[in-house]
Amino acid sequence: MANSSCVTEFLLLGFSSLGELQRVLFVVFLCLYLIILSGNLTIISVICLDHGLHTPMYFFLGVLSTSETFYTIVILPKMLINLLSVLRTLSFMSCVFQMYFFLGFAVTNCLLLGVMGYDRYAAICQPLHYAILMSWRVCGQLAVTCILGGFLISLLGTILVFSLPFCGSNKVNNYFCDISAVIRLACADTYINELIIFIGGVLVLVVPLIFICISYGFIVSTVLKISSAEGKRKAFSTCASHLIVVIVHYGCASSVYLRPSAQYTTGTDRLVTVTYTIITPLLNPMVYSLRNRDVQLAIRKMIRKTGFSVKSL
Repeated sequence: MANSSCVTEFLLLGFSSLGELQRVLFVVFLCLYLIILSGNLTIISVICLDHGLHTPMYFFLGVLSTSETFYTIVILPKMLINLLSVLRTLSFMSCVFQMYFFLGFAVTNCLLLGVMGYDRYAAICQPLHYAILMSWRVCGQLAVTCILGGFLISLLGTILVFSLPFCGSNKVNNYFCDISAVIRLACADTYINELIIFIGGVLVLVVPLIFICISYGFIVSTVLKISSAEGKRKAFSTCASHLIVVIVHYGCASSVYLRPSAQYTTGTDRLVTVTYTIITPLLNPMVYSLRNRDVQLAIRKMIRKTGFSVKSL
């Protein structure tokens, strides 16, 4: 990646202005990080081990949980270290890789949520053709497409940022190398680069969201035709968890990335970024485990088996 930079490292300001409160934040974020890891790893393990969950819906949930696990690993360990450190630097290439992998997993998550919306549409609106529409081959192809698409888009965004010269300030006004915070440090006109990134952000966020809305439009229309109240409740229940995650995920991502950089304000945007990078990954396992009866039963079954195995030793 060609770059005429004289900046060799970036200083992550993060929460440095909060003084002693950073130690409290360290404890809070460490607990949240451990909950995110344990929650997502539990869902992944349960889906792998319980044959009753070997369906397209839970396959994509497993892929999403895996992606969100790595998504948090890219950001949170370094943030936790910085909360206790005086020197909060990140080398130039480390910043490049952090941005690339963060964007890669973030875009992958957006695309996966769109695919999960299509899966719900196929299950409810096309039940007779569901086995064909969502065969394991199709599921595998869709998952690979989401991952490859996510990291190709991420590569484009990362190149657009780091092809610019960085020869002035190296102070990143965030707790990680976020694209919007880093590009503002470039000592060149960033208008074209920001415009392309903005258009890419619109495509990544809005296109899957429109696809999800259309899918749920058909789902609502189909469910309303069901005469049984229990049937309606069950159909809406299978979609509720996905909808909650979609609303929070796209709401936070849109507020962070679908604005010109000139409109950013430090305090508010840092709060939204925390929500996007910590609360959203935390929400996924909680929503899918608390609201989903199949996952709850599978977790209980796994706990019973684990307890039995321990007792038999």
